[in-house]
Amino acid sequence: MAYMSQEGYDKLIAELKRLEGIERPKASAAIAEARDKGDLSENSEYEAAKEAQSHLESKINQLKLAISEAKIVDTSRLSADSVQILSKVEMTNMANKAHMTYTIVSESEADLRQGKISIQTPIAQGLLNHKVGDVVEVKIPRGTIKLRIDNITVG
Repeated sequence: MAYMSQEGYDKLIAELKRLEGIERPKASAAIAEARDKGDLSENSEYEAAKEAQSHLESKINQLKLAISEAKIVDTSRLSADSVQILSKVEMTNMANKAHMTYTIVSESEADLRQGKISIQTPIAQGLLNHKVGDVVEVKIPRGTIKLRIDNITVG
């Protein structure tokens, strides 16, 4: 089961509709066009179109699975007392005093450019259930960092 926001769930549904309604017909048309070009045994265009269709179907199936396993979190019931999924956490790296703000989201909603990190990341895991003022040690690939939680908000 994957906990996510309503916004994240809606994005998955929209992407699935786009893939099924637009991309799938395009892939079928590309296969038909390549098939019309003759001998399939030496038709690299046909093979490429079939492979692209296979990748598309795989992506559609992954989206369907993510949607079926999604559990939408009611943000009105979340608390800012401690870090949890959909918490927006403002923190300070104690080594270099750099300030960071991340929102902890499901794997499918993660987008570092928007400041959204997956709950599966080492930083998110290290922050979970901690409160404002706590200094947590987080093991990351480059070693261990100390982060002070400065503020927690929901959403």
